[in-house]
Amino acid sequence: MSPGVDDKDSADAELPTVTLPRAGEVAHRSDGANQHDPEHEHHHHILIEPEEDRWRWRRKIRENKRQLMVYRMAVGILGLILIALGLISGPIPGPGGIPLVLLGLAVWSSEFEWAHQLMMWFKKELHRYGTWPRTTKGVFWVVFFGCCGLFGYLYLLALGIPRWMPGSVEALLQRLPGL
Repeated sequence: MSPGVDDKDSADAELPTVTLPRAGEVAHRSDGANQHDPEHEHHHHILIEPEEDRWRWRRKIRENKRQLMVYRMAVGILGLILIALGLISGPIPGPGGIPLVLLGLAVWSSEFEWAHQLMMWFKKELHRYGTWPRTTKGVFWVVFFGCCGLFGYLYLLALGIPRWMPGSVEALLQRLPGL
């Protein structure tokens, strides 16, 4: 079990938990009440209420409005830093771009509902991609890398070959028409 997560034998195990509906699903009330009943509708931008949070340290933060504001700002800044690093490191060879952007989004989704919904959409699309036949996946990747190559070529046409490019790669790129 992860550190900081309460186990079933702790005193906090008796606290009620809630199951959030997946992205795109509508939560149905068992008592037949109208889903848009303003009396029972939650208008909050926090995913879980303090008493529903399984992390003891986060429950304590959520109970204090000032600490919660500082915590949410820290989560927002950390997510922004990770996404910015992902965008900066995207064109650089090696891992960095997309994983860092997704990590930043995951950090945001721990605290902001809009980011949580976006993350659920990404997961749903990833599962949908998993159901595609092999030929469709192959065509997708050919088109994807073709678009990436076209974008790179248009970038080189507009801005020229970067100065930091190694000489051997620069000589190869100069063979392309228009460069």
